[in-house]
Amino acid sequence: MECHDLTVTYDRKPVLYGIDCCIPAGSLVGVLGPNGAGKSTLLKAALGLIPVSGGYVEMFGQPQGKVSRRVGYVPQRESVDWDFPVTVMDVVLMGRYGRLGLFRRPRKADREIAERSLEKVQMLGYADRQIGQLSGGQQQRVFLARALAQECDLYLMDEPFAAVDAATERAVIGLLREMRESGKTVLVVHHDLITAPTYFDRLLLLNLRCVAYGLTSEVWTPENLHQTYGGQMTVLSELALQSVAKVH
Repeated sequence: MECHDLTVTYDRKPVLYGIDCCIPAGSLVGVLGPNGAGKSTLLKAALGLIPVSGGYVEMFGQPQGKVSRRVGYVPQRESVDWDFPVTVMDVVLMGRYGRLGLFRRPRKADREIAERSLEKVQMLGYADRQIGQLSGGQQQRVFLARALAQECDLYLMDEPFAAVDAATERAVIGLLREMRESGKTVLVVHHDLITAPTYFDRLLLLNLRCVAYGLTSEVWTPENLHQTYGGQMTVLSELALQSVAKVH
């Protein structure tokens, strides 16, 4: 995935400005920045969910619209209506619809892929449960299973670790690393400065502009963190800065 001078504005006010980055295949990339930095906007612009004001995004050397089947998306939990009456299996099978075509019903093979995806996130036993009856961490695992069922090459995930328990977090990062090892590319919006340098092999630090992008060992510096978070660094845990030393 490549962004070239990507710019997004709301009401003529830039919320992303001149973003340039090239994400190689098989990378696990963390996108970090303060609230309002444009992290979720970057993902939505890359997916074509919101219009861009300038620049462009390419995936696999083509516009996103031409390769949409190769791209999976995990949105923020807050953007989902969890009261909608569907089962866990229904949600995961939605990940197969892009490959079914118009008016086609899921086949046995699709259901088997959905079952394997649920098994990978340790949720197969909940297949018949209503999605709204699950805990936040369980719902997040189901969303990851839906993305896996899409069988994509590139995944964009918006805060998959938000409000999950420790067991789910371990399961999710293990799954993301497994995806990377199999050649998938994963771009993850993340907020935790403590875990970021150990979770991701590349980092994109955002604050409306791209502050820094590259290998974690090169990007994770006190200077880049202060430039990204500014005065907010004073209220962030000192452990975040201690984690810088562990990377170098």
